[in-house]
Amino acid sequence: MASSNSDEKWMARALELAALGRGKTSPNPLVGAVVVANQCLIGEGYHPAVGQAHAEVFALNAAAGNTKGSTVYVTLEPCSFHGRTPPCAQALIQAGVTRVVVAMEDPDSRVSGKGIHYLRQAGVDVNVGVLEPEARQLNAAYIHHRTSGKPLVLLKIAQTLDGQIATQSGQSQWITGQEARSRVHLMRSESDAVLVGVGTVLADDPLLSVRHIAGPQPRRVVLDTTGRTPSHARILVPIDDTTTLVYVTERADLRERRRIEASGALCLPMPRSEDGKIDIGHVLLDLGERDIMDLMIEGGQGIATSFLKARAAQRMACFVAPRLLGTGIPAIGDLGITHMNGTVCVSDVLIEQLGDDLLISGTLEYNN
Repeated sequence: MASSNSDEKWMARALELAALGRGKTSPNPLVGAVVVANQCLIGEGYHPAVGQAHAEVFALNAAAGNTKGSTVYVTLEPCSFHGRTPPCAQALIQAGVTRVVVAMEDPDSRVSGKGIHYLRQAGVDVNVGVLEPEARQLNAAYIHHRTSGKPLVLLKIAQTLDGQIATQSGQSQWITGQEARSRVHLMRSESDAVLVGVGTVLADDPLLSVRHIAGPQPRRVVLDTTGRTPSHARILVPIDDTTTLVYVTERADLRERRRIEASGALCLPMPRSEDGKIDIGHVLLDLGERDIMDLMIEGGQGIATSFLKARAAQRMACFVAPRLLGTGIPAIGDLGITHMNGTVCVSDVLIEQLGDDLLISGTLEYNN
C-alpha cells in the first residue's frame, strides 16, 4: 500500500522520538511510536533504555485506553517474541489497533517478518516502508550489527588544514577548539565503545571518558600486539564498572597479560594478521559478541591506516582546524593505493562549522 503525506508526517514524528534514546538503548535499536485516531495524536513514546518497555508500550499507555480502531506508527517492526519484555505485536492486537504503519522490517532473525505476519494474521492492516531510508540511517549500527555480527565503525580524526594530526615530536593537544572537543565527547557518549592503539596510550595516556557533557561512558578498547600498555595507564582504570578491553596476540608474554589484568582490565589474546599485528576482523567479531554495536576509533595514524586497509570502518568524522603545520604526522599512512580508481571515497558528506573548526563526516566507500 502506498504511503500518504499523513503517514509520512506521523512517521517523521516517530523517528524524532526514536532519536531521543540515542546512546542509551544498545544493544536494542532506537524505536519511536505514535498512536493516531481520526488524524489526531493520542499517544506517543520511545524506547528509552535497554530493559525498559518498548516504544509501542509507552505510546499505547500514553493513549490511556483510547486505542481501539487507532493507527500506530512505529519506526521498526514490532517484536513477536518474549525477550526482556513481552511481545509488542501482541500488545498492539490487545489494544484494538486496526492499522500499523512500519518504517522497516527488523533485521534480527528472531523478529524479521514475524511481527508483521503475526499482526496480519490477527487482521491488522500493516503498511511497511514509510520513510524507510530515514529509519535505516537512524539504526545503521543496529542493522550492521545484526547482519554482520560486528559493530559499525566510525573513524574519527582531528587534523590541521594540511592533514597533520600531530607535530613531528608527537604533540597533538590541542589541534581543534573547545566546540569540536565537546562534540567528540558527545560522540563518545553515543558510542558503545571507543578504541585506540597502544601507541596513543604510550604517547598521550588518554582517559577516553565522557566529560564536558552528561552522558553514558563507553567501553574503552586498546589494541596492543605485544602487551606494552603500562600498568598505570589511565585507560585501564574502570569507569562506572566498565572494564577496559585490551586485545593482544600470542606475542604478548603471559606475565604482561597478567600485569595488565591486575590493573583492572580484561586482556584478550587474538590471532595475528599477515602483517603480524592484531587481526581486526577477529576483534570486531569479539566486540560484536559483547553487544558492541557502535565503535568509535580515536587512535593515531597507525590504527586509522590499519582499519582503512582492512576496509573495517564504515563512517568517518574528520575535524579540520584552520592551522598549517607543514611537517608533522599525517592523519593517514600508506594504504597501498597506486591509482585514483582505488581511492577510499566519502559519500553522503555533511559539513558543519564548530567554532573555527569544520566537521566533515560521511560514509566510507571502498573501491577496487
